[in-house]
Amino acid sequence: MHRHANLAEALMDRALLCAAGAALAHPVPGGGEQRISYAALDARARAVATWLRLRDAPGRRVLIALDPGPHAAAALLGCLYAGAVAVPVPAPTASRTEAERTAAIAKDAAVDLVLTETAHATETSRRLSLVGRTGITCLAVDGLGPDGLGPDATAPTGTAPPGLPDSGPVRTTADSLALLTYEAGPATAPRGAPITHGNLLAAMPALRQALGTGPRSRVGGWLPRHHTLGLVGQLLHPLWLGATAVPLPVRPYRADPVAWLRALDRHGITETVAPDTCYARCAAEATDEQLAGLDLSRLRTALDAAEPVSAATMAAFRRRCAPAGLRPGALLAGYAPAQAAPLLIAEGRGPVPGLDLRVLDPATRRRVPDGVVGEIWARGPAVSTRHGGRPADTETAVGGFLRTGDLGVARDGEIRMTGRSHEGDPADSFVVAGLALHPQDVERELLRCGRPLGSARVFCAGPGTGPLVVVQEVRTASGSQAALARLAGRTRDRVAEEFGAATGAVLLVRPGTVRRAGSHKVPRATLREQFLRGEVRPLYQDAEAGLRTPAEPASGGAA
Repeated sequence: MHRHANLAEALMDRALLCAAGAALAHPVPGGGEQRISYAALDARARAVATWLRLRDAPGRRVLIALDPGPHAAAALLGCLYAGAVAVPVPAPTASRTEAERTAAIAKDAAVDLVLTETAHATETSRRLSLVGRTGITCLAVDGLGPDGLGPDATAPTGTAPPGLPDSGPVRTTADSLALLTYEAGPATAPRGAPITHGNLLAAMPALRQALGTGPRSRVGGWLPRHHTLGLVGQLLHPLWLGATAVPLPVRPYRADPVAWLRALDRHGITETVAPDTCYARCAAEATDEQLAGLDLSRLRTALDAAEPVSAATMAAFRRRCAPAGLRPGALLAGYAPAQAAPLLIAEGRGPVPGLDLRVLDPATRRRVPDGVVGEIWARGPAVSTRHGGRPADTETAVGGFLRTGDLGVARDGEIRMTGRSHEGDPADSFVVAGLALHPQDVERELLRCGRPLGSARVFCAGPGTGPLVVVQEVRTASGSQAALARLAGRTRDRVAEEFGAATGAVLLVRPGTVRRAGSHKVPRATLREQFLRGEVRPLYQDAEAGLRTPAEPASGGAA
């Protein structure tokens, strides 16, 4: 493709060249898929862009709250076409934490407009009202007509009607902001990562190199579309290529990785990205009967990224899925630097041109020797060190480098992630099943469980990643193991329902274990070390094999 000033121009050119090709293959109930051509998607996106430009959208922040699929893709492309800044959030669910997060994002980003769909319009408006963002103009994209005005969203489209703004791309530059993504920070204080058109244009060739994609690819996966890797790698990248994007829903496949294998086969996905946890569960849970009917031979690249990669997991997955046709070289270890760096690095596929990745000692800011764990810093045209919604944080952008917050090691010119950086109390985020999870959010939600459960501390068994561990005080209890087991089950269920995350271990403990006298809480880092040394004495524990503390449970009930 020739050089473009912005990603919108590149996407519009691709839509003209591939008009009849399948831009999206959207899964539908029953196992089929709805195919959307490049021409049809472009028409929908132009209608959204027209609506936005009628409201003077260039440069303004636009909240996108939609389910994955054609409407979400049209909304995102419409923002890019109109020169607006897309601020993606999840479509409303029953999760109270997600509702709080969406409201806080709308406030932090100072959004001016909202794109959603009819089913979510009322709830999205309610969430904005929680932070005083009332009176914001909201569009249900599924009711938008081809001229950007009427209710018919399926009629053919052409140029904008007389008197309406042209639906061609606004002349933004490489430095113009395209996306503002929120993965960092707790629900009450999220932090945005601004990504420019230049960052996105630079990321596209790097993604193609890492994934081995081409025009005949069908790129799909369940990574959330409001997260950078899912949004850029699994939607914008295939559209930039002229390939087909297959946007899978998140929760069903995150909860059942074997169903994800079936989806890879059913939709003929050729390139995918998933966290190590997903591959490990597939290797452990897939039965011979489930694999017997699968054909994974079309899968050319399966990248193990978004959390630390285990060589044992990769070996187990290869062995388990070889009978289903998995190619010997399809599964690769990878690394996704951070939310502000929308690119991937795949082991064995060469360095990314222009990307400077270093493993440094965060205290001295000097390189550490190969094989020694340090913090990963990144610099390059695809890496953003700008800031959105709040003043610049000099500790996350130093000398043109982005401090990713990831721990890693360098070997033979390649870098592998080993965990998350925790300087002092690990209060920012974990990586659980490839997704960012904020301990403050989980602890606040567990307080809502009510008596007799009290304060909780949440951490990962590994360095900022791995199985989730909950240490929760019990205010009053009969002391019976059956009663405590029910309380532990309540904790597990709440974490699963609210965050879609599995809990590796729940330890119920006496008052004073988590919260000391007054309002002081034991630092997570301290409690984690005590847990790993077997010094936490639970009244009751429900833990996976290998996570059980060697300490004997404390006798008697809670005071």
